Amino acid sequence: MADVKLTAETRTEFGKGAARRIRREKKVPAVVYGHGVDPLHVTLPGHELQLALRTPNVLLTLDIDGKTQLAIPKAVQRDAIKGFLEHVDLLTVKSGEKVTVEVYVHTEGELAPGSFLLEHVLSTITVEAEATHIPESVTVSIAGLEAGASIAAKDIPLPKGTTLAIDEDAVVLQVLAAQAEEASTEDADGESAEA
Repeated sequence: MADVKLTAETRTEFGKGAARRIRREKKVPAVVYGHGVDPLHVTLPGHELQLALRTPNVLLTLDIDGKTQLAIPKAVQRDAIKGFLEHVDLLTVKSGEKVTVEVYVHTEGELAPGSFLLEHVLSTITVEAEATHIPESVTVSIAGLEAGASIAAKDIPLPKGTTLAIDEDAVVLQVLAAQAEEASTEDADGESAEA
């Protein structure tokens, strides 16, 4: 699990105008929540935060006014067109504390020979893990599976200390038989013209 250190500055200005000024300075407005304390409004360095958020469920070590605080991203708002960060909500965590997060499901291996399609019913699964040991993703083998086969959440191997936080019988992946192509529209048009 990645651990990234960022220096956060507390902020007292709020609203769209203040947020625009912060972003012009190549910083990102953020709010840190959690553990029954009042939300803390901060600014974070934009480039470093953008790089950190490339890692799913990254653990951030924030230096806020000389005090260290662990946090994970809870909600990230990006500009719909340009993709830059507009705002980030962070959840404070403590070492040893369990958190519930979503992790991506990756597959390895090849399906059995034939015309089969793999459907990702769920691209992520919800798990509970220690805040300092959150897996970036989980991997499951699809080697040799044929049409009709499915993989439930309980079939996915999880790292030690990580448990499922969704229905264990929830279908995550399933293998379908490829549909035969229908007759082309030209054939259908030709038959209707003759009739």
